[in-house]
Amino acid sequence: MSGKLAKAKGFKKSKAGTYLSIGTTLFGAVSVVKQAKAAKGEQDRLQLLDAVVSAAAIATGVALLIRDLRRLGDDDVLAG
Repeated sequence: MSGKLAKAKGFKKSKAGTYLSIGTTLFGAVSVVKQAKAAKGEQDRLQLLDAVVSAAAIATGVALLIRDLRRLGDDDVLAG
């Protein structure tokens, strides 16, 4: 049973887990786009700034996940 638990904990460090993280992070971009459109429509600079900062955080997060994905290479926890 502990082997399955260790494998489940290692999912985050696997290629599949990293792809899932990238997908969920990009899914958050949908709400940021909606927020930006609403802010532009209302001419709310503060809300627009919040959307821009959120978009930058999403872009940084995806970049970090892609870097981790490249580093995984053959060290995939679930593969072996």
